[in-house]
Amino acid sequence: MPGPTELIIILIILLVVFGTKKLKNMGSDLGSAIKGFKNAVSDEDKPDTDEAKNVVPDTGEETDLAPNAADKEKS
Repeated sequence: MPGPTELIIILIILLVVFGTKKLKNMGSDLGSAIKGFKNAVSDEDKPDTDEAKNVVPDTGEETDLAPNAADKEKS
């Protein structure tokens, strides 16, 4: 494990090579990638049930899930 002196030297080299703006963008991209990975892993852990898949949100509007015969004739 590198000591604090080596980490400071590596950080200075990175600043010289990439610049502060590029390092900030890289850090932001890395953070969002880690966040997306954690969300994907936690979504896989949740059990999928048939009830959860067939839930239709109640918007207060009537919806026709099966197309009418008149709609088929228009197409």
